[in-house]
Formats: sequence, C-alpha cells, structure tokens
Amino acid sequence: MMSWGVSWVNAKVLASYISASDLIFYRYFITTLTIVPVIIYLKKSFKIPLATLGLAILGAVLLSIYSVFYFDGTKYGTSGLGGAFVTTFTPVLTFVLLVVFFDKKLYRKDILALFIGGMGAITILNIWSFKADEIFVLANIYFVLASISWSLLTIANSKNKTTDAVVFVFYLYLFTTLFGYITADFSTGDISRFDAIFWLNLIFVSVVSTTFATSIYLIAIARLGANEASSFILLVPFSAIVASWVFLGEPIYWTTIIGTALAIKAVLMINSPR
Repeated sequence: MMSWGVSWVNAKVLASYISASDLIFYRYFITTLTIVPVIIYLKKSFKIPLATLGLAILGAVLLSIYSVFYFDGTKYGTSGLGGAFVTTFTPVLTFVLLVVFFDKKLYRKDILALFIGGMGAITILNIWSFKADEIFVLANIYFVLASISWSLLTIANSKNKTTDAVVFVFYLYLFTTLFGYITADFSTGDISRFDAIFWLNLIFVSVVSTTFATSIYLIAIARLGANEASSFILLVPFSAIVASWVFLGEPIYWTTIIGTALAIKAVLMINSPR
C-alpha cells in the first residue's frame, strides 16, 4: 500500500509527458499483461460467470472514471494533497454509501466518526483559508470525484462472491484497457521516444502500484468486505505526502497533516467494535 503513495508522484511526473486518456490505456495494458503470469503461477482458471463478468465491466467503468480524476487532479493540483485527501476520505465515504444504500447499521460512534472524518477532509483541502469561490477549484473537484468513484468501485468489487479475486481483477484491468483504448486520442504519439524518467514512472505506476498493490487491495475487498478493506489505504496518506516532498519539492502544510490524522481517526472509529 505504501507504493500507492508514491503513485501520486508518478502521476504528477507523467502528466508532463502524456494525456490522461493515453495514460489510462498504457497503464492498464501493462498491468493486464503483467497479471497474467501471476494467475498462471497461482494455477487459477480464467473462467468467469456471465453475471460476474458484468460486475467486472461495471468496475472497469468506475476504475476508468477514477483514473481520469486521479490523473487530472495531480496535474492541476498537488500530488501530496490529493494522495492524502482521496485515500483518507474514501473509507469514510464508502461507509456512508453502505449505510445509505445497503442498510449497514449505524451506531452512535459512527456518527461522531463521520463528523471527524468530514472535518479531516475539509482541513486537508484547507478550506478554512479559501474564499467561497476558491473552494471549488478544479483540483479540489477532481479529488472529491476521485473519492466518490473509488468508493463506488470498492463497493462494486465487494459484490464478487463467485470468482477468484485475482481472476476478477484481471478482467477488471482488461476491460479498463479496452475502455482506455476506445477513449484514448493517442495525441502523445510514439511513447518509445520518451526518456528513462517517463518509463520508470510508467512501470512503477503500472506494475508495482497496480499489478501488485491495487490487486492485493481488491483481493482484500473480496475476502474482508468493502468497509474493512477500505481501511488498508490508511497506509497511503503519509507516504504520498512525504514522497511528494522528497521527489517534487511540494511543501508539507500543517493542515494536510492535521486533516489526515483526523480522517485516520475517523476510519479507525468506524472499523472498531461497537
């Protein structure tokens, strides 16, 4: 999960080379290819029920939407703030969606946790220092929409009860690659001409952060459930903040640290026993 934090830096670097639509295709094309040997090594079957295939397609739509917001959010905003906000706000939002639409029981401690989580989210975005017309800046909107789409993806993937999780994520990545190919304009041209920095970041975000880290997360969703698995990303925020500071020279604001701490506290409260 720590590699997810670094992936926000990868996205920021890649934004100077390639468009969001092109990145989605290349990223998940590489991921799909590299997860095949994993499935073969684990001796899993590629068979998947038709209903579950439909769930994978839905997941691919949500993953594609998330990827656009994730990439453009880092392009127009700071990767450290984005990594901190999305990865701490998503578990709280996932819980809210489960309560509202899936009849998850709500306890008194959860209400307090949601309040703390909300305070943490707006503190990370540093809304306190903004004028009203500055709150809805493009980067902030992208980060909020990224959280919403990832929460929906988490819930959708948790509904897979018939197919091995590794096989399911293979089809998830495969359909995301197909959607990426359809929507990509390939305005970037021949990517083979790019330097080692581009390739290092593309390979890291495709293989380390996605083939391995994201796959482990999605497998955890299938085995633990959406609410419990979402707490895994609590490992991400501080690594995103530190990596952005080390590699990109982005400043570390006290509002980001305090807001992240509040959001983590909220998620721990949500996942604690009654």
